[in-house]
Amino acid sequence: MFIRCAFFRGKVKAGMEEAFDRHVHEKLVPLWTRFPGVLEVRVLRQIESDVSDPELAMVLSTRYASREDIALALDSPVRYESRELSKRLFEMFDGTVFHTVFSAEEFPLAGA
Repeated sequence: MFIRCAFFRGKVKAGMEEAFDRHVHEKLVPLWTRFPGVLEVRVLRQIESDVSDPELAMVLSTRYASREDIALALDSPVRYESRELSKRLFEMFDGTVFHTVFSAEEFPLAGA
């Protein structure tokens, strides 16, 4: 199993918390479930994450069976839809977002 994560480091702008969460759960997560080969999408807060970083606001995690599946997903039209949806998210977030890929051994998830 491989996991592609989007790490949100920073904080949601004041007064935007509810809109930010709604956008993540109602727009981005349903879209990410449409990535080819995706097994699961999770939204993790700092307290639930295995990544120790006091400025980490959130992790969006997608699980795949292989790196090849991730490559196919990143080459799909869903990725371009995701980029457009994410623009609104970034307007509400004061910080940085970066993506990386781990094996399950590198980034274990509870219950996985």
